[in-house]
Amino acid sequence: MRIVTHSGTFHADDVFAYSVLRDALDTFEFGRTRDMALINSADIVFDVGGIYDPAQGRYDHHMRDLPRREDGTPYSSVGLIWRDFGRKALPRLVPGIGGDVLESVWQDIDATFILAIDQADNGVATAGQSHLALLVEAFNPAWDSGQSYDDAFLEAADFARGILVRACRQAHAEAQALSLVMGAARQARDPRVIVLDRKLPWEKAVFEGGLRDLLFVIYPNEDLTAWYCRTIPPEPNSFGQRLALPEAWRGLQETEFSKAAGIEDGVFCHPGGFICGARSQGSAVRLAEKAIAARY
Repeated sequence: MRIVTHSGTFHADDVFAYSVLRDALDTFEFGRTRDMALINSADIVFDVGGIYDPAQGRYDHHMRDLPRREDGTPYSSVGLIWRDFGRKALPRLVPGIGGDVLESVWQDIDATFILAIDQADNGVATAGQSHLALLVEAFNPAWDSGQSYDDAFLEAADFARGILVRACRQAHAEAQALSLVMGAARQARDPRVIVLDRKLPWEKAVFEGGLRDLLFVIYPNEDLTAWYCRTIPPEPNSFGQRLALPEAWRGLQETEFSKAAGIEDGVFCHPGGFICGARSQGSAVRLAEKAIAARY
């Protein structure tokens, strides 16, 4: 199999597209050229050639009638390659990924990481100085450099893969966390309180999983020396609370907090009323129950 993209100056979309293909396909010959004879003879062509036809392995996006996402956003070459080859690449990007979360991870990366490159490449969104697209483009050789564009491209591709791996593994971790939180919610005695056996991101599961009755989540710190009772915000990334902790607890610590809350091993209650803690899971659960009883 022979894969081709354009020679000369490269951008984030063609660099990441190549990186995805390296993990999606076992082996292939790769070339960078603008020679139409070489382009026409290749099995897969991306970001060059003037043709978009996935059935023929043609993934250019520089024509007037360019391919678009369902929302109208133009695809770049990496968006097209990720759409058709990203699922095949994921088992190498995230070793051990299960089939139960593969589609979720693919969608997460497509809707955030890949979309941002599509937008920047097509001028749909402004790319600031720290934008990933510009960081990749910085690998292009300076005018007085002795490095070839092809060597610089491969160097940029290695850099890009490292970033893509981290993004995919983060998305995988979030997908697993969502599964664990939903499992804890199904096992909860009271739908208003869930208990997690480890610290992990839970907010996405609350809103995407439709946990509308949930008021408190209980989870430990990293070394299991304390357990937190955290209120649920009314919307993502908010410090508001569906049910705030009692005013009488706020700002208190250790003995004073324990006495006010009616437990033996209290640690603190934040002045903002959105989180408090104890030294045992049982006490942390009781804090949630007491806060609910005080309200209802």
